[in-house]
Amino acid sequence: MKKKICMLCMIALLTTGCGKVPKLSNGDDAVLTFENGDMISANELYEKVKNSFALEALITLSDTYILEKEFAGYIDEAHESVEAYVEAYIEQYGGEDKFLEAVRQSGYQTIDAYKEYFYLMLMQNHAIEEYTKEQIEDKDIEKYYNETIKGDLELSHILITADIKTSMTADEKKEAENKAKDTVKEIIEKLKAAENVEEEFKKLSKEYNKDESHKETGSLGKITYGDLSTNYDELLDAAYKLKDGEFSTEVITTELGYHVILRTKSYEKESLEDLKDEIREKLAEKYATDHKDITVTTLQHFRKKHGMEIQDSELQKQYATYIQNLLASFKQTEEEK
Repeated sequence: MKKKICMLCMIALLTTGCGKVPKLSNGDDAVLTFENGDMISANELYEKVKNSFALEALITLSDTYILEKEFAGYIDEAHESVEAYVEAYIEQYGGEDKFLEAVRQSGYQTIDAYKEYFYLMLMQNHAIEEYTKEQIEDKDIEKYYNETIKGDLELSHILITADIKTSMTADEKKEAENKAKDTVKEIIEKLKAAENVEEEFKKLSKEYNKDESHKETGSLGKITYGDLSTNYDELLDAAYKLKDGEFSTEVITTELGYHVILRTKSYEKESLEDLKDEIREKLAEKYATDHKDITVTTLQHFRKKHGMEIQDSELQKQYATYIQNLLASFKQTEEEK
């Protein structure tokens, strides 16, 4: 065995104080001594904990070392974030003592131990973000830009919702839905007869719009995909099929209800170069979501990159089993979907 985990060395120092470390007859350092002269060695302690929590401690030490080497420029930001979060938590819990109680219930005996856990989690998350970005190729970015990115639109809408109550029968609910659709058709007919569509749309919005935050004019402002919740995606799909100054002539259905829309102005989309970093981040987020084993894959990548090798044969076996079990659990989860 070439190494002992640093934690055990710390235990030895704490147990024996700052003086000379007692040794057993075979030369091993002692971590416990008794009045009759008997001792327990660091090797005995190491062998004892090796089959319990040593692997977890070893991985923590390894990942902290590797990620600090790989992302040295992020270390200060991570520490600052930890301090800010902990200060906020202490205030939220009403003092350090109460926060410490909560921390101990989570399995950490001190606030500093919790900070170490939080710090490593931030470093790991940063590693995942950077790793996933590396998986996105320029051709993926260009494809997304050409197929997905659109120029902004200035768009207005009138939302009509069905007046449905839980006590209604299925037929009554259907009747309420049909009534809402008829209202949309009525609005469309009024727009067709209008001399000034934009002014008429504002007038009808005040009268009919169930979207209270946009009732005054119906205007959603300058928007594109991603600016609003996905509830509006169907509405935007329809808007991009219109020309400037045109309104929808069919009922548009979304999760929110039924809509009439008016497209008032359109803009050229930004250049690929200007949007490249933003698109890479979006695609990286999707990549991470699609790959449930992304945490394991990322950390394995950086462990291999930095030549991590476990020298203790027993811990080496434990680590291999640990990784295999993690990957198998992800595979089983995917198969069960």
